[in-house]
Amino acid sequence: MHVLDAATGRPASGVAVVLTDEGGAEIARGETDADGRAGLGPARLAAGTYELAFATGAYFAARGVAAFHPRVRVTFALADEADGSPRHHHVPLLLSPFSYTTYRGS
Repeated sequence: MHVLDAATGRPASGVAVVLTDEGGAEIARGETDADGRAGLGPARLAAGTYELAFATGAYFAARGVAAFHPRVRVTFALADEADGSPRHHHVPLLLSPFSYTTYRGS
């Protein structure tokens, strides 16, 4: 995953993020690096529904910025790959104090 701060035009470093499965069980947690990136989870996730929870309120508070969204949750579904091979999943988050957007990256 990759978090970019649209208000500053820079990567969002230090954003805590948690990956959970459909039942809410934690799979992994981490924090974005200086480039706004964090690699989470095992090499391969099984088909299913997952959620990434980003601590955006804490990120902005640490910078003295009021934010509307204290947490951003991105829920996504993965299907089985036809050949069973591992696949890299990239989930970008474009963030500002009052809005966010995400998409399926490559």
